Amino acid sequence: MDDLDLIDRKIVAELMADATLPVAQIADKVGLSQTPCWKRIQKLEAAGVLTARVALGDPGKLGFGMTVFVGIEAPDHSADWRVLFGKAVEAIPEIMEVYRMAGELDYLLRVAVPDMIAYDMLYKRLTDAVPIKNVTSHFAMERMKFTTAYPVDTRNR
Repeated sequence: MDDLDLIDRKIVAELMADATLPVAQIADKVGLSQTPCWKRIQKLEAAGVLTARVALGDPGKLGFGMTVFVGIEAPDHSADWRVLFGKAVEAIPEIMEVYRMAGELDYLLRVAVPDMIAYDMLYKRLTDAVPIKNVTSHFAMERMKFTTAYPVDTRNR
């Protein structure tokens, strides 16, 4: 992020807050004309700084009212197991995020499902697909904060 100048950081912050903003409006907010702003957006996308522009859905209103954080302990750390595990989690769309961890857990998953029955089906599908030493499930009771926008520094340094 250090190689981005102030205008790039402002553009990124605006798009993370609302990717539906027209380029003209973003340009106005960051102090550019439309064409240079559009060129910067394209450059940020090409560099992989901006990875996607999406609409965010409300999980409850879409029928995914249960969030489960699932800790996985691998039975071994072989390349074969990692490939098998990667394929298994990729094949289950309700697994929203997967992180390889340091510490007690080997992997942490964020899962979105409608209810306990759906989670049990997902659990069985995952454990049937790949050997797992231990699975620990933590059920979220309330989402108190959620954002997809990183706190990009938009101040002049």
